[in-house]
Amino acid sequence: MLQTTFINRKALYLRPDPARVIVRPFKPATEPRDFNPTDRTRANHIVDRVLALDSEVAASQLADVLENFLGRHRNLLATFEARADEMEEALEAHGTFSKVQRQLIGAYFLSEYSFEASALFNPSIVPHPDQSAAPKGGLRFVLSLRAVGEGHVSSLTFRGGTITSDGNLEIDPTARLASSPRIGNRISGPIGDNVEVIFSPDEDISERVIFPVTESQSNGIEDARFVEFDDGGRKTYYATYTAYSGRAIRSELIATDDFLSFRMSPLQGAASHNKGMALFPRRINGQYAMIARQDNENLYLIYSNDLYTWEDGQSILKPEFPWEFVQIGNCGSPIELDEGWLLLTHGVGPVRKYSIGAALLDKENPLKVLARSREPLLRPEPSEREGYVPNVVYTCGAMRHNDQIILPYAVSDTFSNFATVKISDLLSTMTS
Repeated sequence: MLQTTFINRKALYLRPDPARVIVRPFKPATEPRDFNPTDRTRANHIVDRVLALDSEVAASQLADVLENFLGRHRNLLATFEARADEMEEALEAHGTFSKVQRQLIGAYFLSEYSFEASALFNPSIVPHPDQSAAPKGGLRFVLSLRAVGEGHVSSLTFRGGTITSDGNLEIDPTARLASSPRIGNRISGPIGDNVEVIFSPDEDISERVIFPVTESQSNGIEDARFVEFDDGGRKTYYATYTAYSGRAIRSELIATDDFLSFRMSPLQGAASHNKGMALFPRRINGQYAMIARQDNENLYLIYSNDLYTWEDGQSILKPEFPWEFVQIGNCGSPIELDEGWLLLTHGVGPVRKYSIGAALLDKENPLKVLARSREPLLRPEPSEREGYVPNVVYTCGAMRHNDQIILPYAVSDTFSNFATVKISDLLSTMTS
């Protein structure tokens, strides 16, 4: 098998950085689990010990905490106080805390988490909602990434960047700090919580980290596939992602207009119990449409009238070539071209080697496959074979810019890079 030569690999490596940390609630218990009696007993023991400290000792202890952690986080004292307020539901009746006691108690129920210590991978890319600083003929973009830290818990993080008119890419410098959002509305439903999370506008986009906040997500928010969705001129950024509880998976949906406020909702229906759902960037014949893999082997086209209920669909692509004999899946939302819908796919071949290919679907009837790639467009090079999961290249979504496809991709479930390819070259290699 010859390596594809028209793919232009960049050298914009995004590697995990264990120095980037957020503070997370610590009960002590596994978040976001509710308190059990043992948790409550332990929490009250900790508070009793803090209250038994002499006021000068308590102030000295708080000063020591600040000396160690103040420069690592925004608004740390306010975070301590907010955490103490959250703990009230677990605490026994007590007198009024002093300000120092409240801040110190809050500190005891937080922990630092290095959210990308292990991996920064499976990216997707969309145009930035604010193009005021875009270069002439170019655009600004938002890159989403799956970050993995201690305990293999996945969260969602972001980067900003620029594409010039000729397709050169630059990634904005990563902020030194990182922040979790505050939780806005939370509405409980029969299949799970609908949750709004909100960041502050003064936090750089690379600071923003969405960590699991519901029981269904407690062990990870995985593989977000973002797409800019056009609904009659109104633009919304949607992403399907895999919520992992530690026992079960399901697909959920995140929506945002500005990458500051995000609405997270569970999906329902037969198709929602699988991974790898990718939303088309507009309605097809009046309905929402997705590409999904319902049987862990083939790709299906599914429709919905309301965006949140997805039942069984129709098979459109099955493994056909040796590099995809084990299974195929989508690599993000279809990209609209004049010639049809360009669907990037992944295939799994011998020795569980992942490669990226493509298919072209009819624009009006995506059940009709017009062409597909016989050979991979992108497969692991010798320098890209080693990592947490060897022999994998993978993406959760590419983007069109002028005559090129901008393709961020992950390497061996460890770090990320970019490639570009001219659309005409890509289409010329596909066969019907």
